[in-house]
Amino acid sequence: MPLDIIEKKLNGLILFQPKVFQDERGFFMESYRADLFKDLGLPIDFMQDNHSLSIQNTIRGLHFQWDKPMGKLLRVTRGAAKVIELDIRKNSPTLGQYYTTELSESNKRLLWVPPGFANGFRAIEDKTELLYKCTALWNPAAESSIRWDDPALGIDWGINKTDKIIVSPKDASAQTLNQWLETPESDYFTY
Repeated sequence: MPLDIIEKKLNGLILFQPKVFQDERGFFMESYRADLFKDLGLPIDFMQDNHSLSIQNTIRGLHFQWDKPMGKLLRVTRGAAKVIELDIRKNSPTLGQYYTTELSESNKRLLWVPPGFANGFRAIEDKTELLYKCTALWNPAAESSIRWDDPALGIDWGINKTDKIIVSPKDASAQTLNQWLETPESDYFTY
């Protein structure tokens, strides 16, 4: 199989390790297989690809979209990122829990994130590039975020005291998970 499952977490997240064929010329790998995703009961129709570049210690997130709910297949093609996935599904047994993993240019891992998770990451290395295959088109009227430093969540971003963290003004002023759960839009996500 071209993609091996490393682990499944929080009732929906799947971490994959692709088979990588490497020699003196470089490497080759399959980063997505519709037949494998279909066999696993995952979406196979991706509507949009996104690509971000972040300098070291940039934090992006925790982002999500409720209309149309967006699933994402993530991978890092340059550098390394500590990825955080927060379960924001009201009726989920893992509501409010988060999963973290490192995606990097060297480990070539992929992470499937279904709708109902708020996605974020911290660039561990300078010029980290993250690719997202998305199951829905971006809808700026129906997207939001949870504060990356929501004190009720206690997310470990792997930050050292000497790290100068870079966060956008929008992410710095995001709502808490509890504030999100009080909105009618939070009912869009089901488990």
